[in-house]
Amino acid sequence: MEPTGGDVAAFLDRVVPAVRRRDAETLVALMRRATGREPTLWGTIVGFGSYHYEYASGRRGDASAAGFAPRKAATVVYLVDGVGAHAKALARLGPHRTGVGCLYITDLERIDLDVLEEIVSASYRTLTAGTYGLRAREGGATPA
Repeated sequence: MEPTGGDVAAFLDRVVPAVRRRDAETLVALMRRATGREPTLWGTIVGFGSYHYEYASGRRGDASAAGFAPRKAATVVYLVDGVGAHAKALARLGPHRTGVGCLYITDLERIDLDVLEEIVSASYRTLTAGTYGLRAREGGATPA
């Protein structure tokens, strides 16, 4: 996957509903702090930095090291190292749902933003420490 370019601010201006747009603006600031990177569009994902992955199958590529997507039903924060790697912090986060490598948040005002920043920062450090060799479902294990 590669960044698609595009104007992040213009993309965010089109986000609906309004709560998703508000949360997206908050997440841009939070992820800038957590990663030290500027946002870039990767399709409809607002990404920060990149990492290289290579799986045992030989599949390899590059992807956003931290990112989110403002979807209609919820904002999706991507935790490519797997939500299992962040179980203790997630227990302190506030109302959310998870998938294998996704954190679904419907309202950032109801969660602890310091905990979210801690999670994003830890995930970013893990993914950018070198070539990452695990899939999200294997998260919590040590990268190869």
